[in-house]
Amino acid sequence: MAARLLELDPATYASHSLHAADRDWVETNCYIDVWVEALHALGLEPLAALPFTVAQDFEGDHFTFFKFPPEDLRALFGLAVQELAIFDKLEGHIEEQLKRGRMVLVEVDAFHLPDTKGTSYGRAHSKTTVAAVEIDIPARRLGYFHNTAFHRLEGADFDGVFNHTPEKLFPYCEFVKRENAPFTGRALVDRSLALLRSHLLRRPADPIAAFRADFPRHIEMLATRSMDYFHQYAFNVPRQLGANFEMLGSYLRWLADNGQRDLSGAISACQTVSAACKALQFQLARAVNRKKFGDYDALLDTLATSYQFAITPLVSRYA
Repeated sequence: MAARLLELDPATYASHSLHAADRDWVETNCYIDVWVEALHALGLEPLAALPFTVAQDFEGDHFTFFKFPPEDLRALFGLAVQELAIFDKLEGHIEEQLKRGRMVLVEVDAFHLPDTKGTSYGRAHSKTTVAAVEIDIPARRLGYFHNTAFHRLEGADFDGVFNHTPEKLFPYCEFVKRENAPFTGRALVDRSLALLRSHLLRRPADPIAAFRADFPRHIEMLATRSMDYFHQYAFNVPRQLGANFEMLGSYLRWLADNGQRDLSGAISACQTVSAACKALQFQLARAVNRKKFGDYDALLDTLATSYQFAITPLVSRYA
């Protein structure tokens, strides 16, 4: 018998607006995307949990791989995210937690995920996070959130995902335990604003300036590397910055819809950062392919100015 947390159908599942087809970055990173849809399916609003996006930094070789902080999920929704200790068959642990009403997040190989057909499925091994919400071990079937939607896999893909034994390294897993009722309505907005204030206080000084200072070294490196390497670089540099700020703009729009005024300038600036990152990614892709690099000062100027237009009014108002 299947252990099931939610009654869902991949054919009829409606994704959250954060994964709308008209966004600059329909997919952001695996952890953000899986949580957006998991919260959405649980009847919670992922937009309320995006204040942390104001604190993204340039880390020297990448922009912060932005993730929902576990403490924020607990503060807003009463959800405790804890590491799941794996010492037996992974599928058995997932079944046990689902029977207890707890979603399980697990790192798997996208080689075995049918929803990545055309990219990783059956072609390339890459680590990604899925959120398991149903499992039927005798039928070898798994229902899970990944990227922008709910999916199912079965048969040989099930065997591939769960190809773990005590003699091998177990994957990193988390389970999500309900501790308290979620905040809703005005209380949710107020709680989210409190988180925004705290994250603004830990914001970096100027991550765009730091990135710009290091950018010539990035160009030198890209000039000697392949397109396969560029795709990894693009995911961790322009995509993470652009997707983070598109998410921040969506969060500010949610605040505006819930009574916060005078945010239109910051919202527009966030969208400009997002679009500029997408343009930078395209231009760099052409440059790597042709081994001919150009002048990116105009785009970098746009990023620097728009970052300040996005963050400065938030600091003045909320920090």
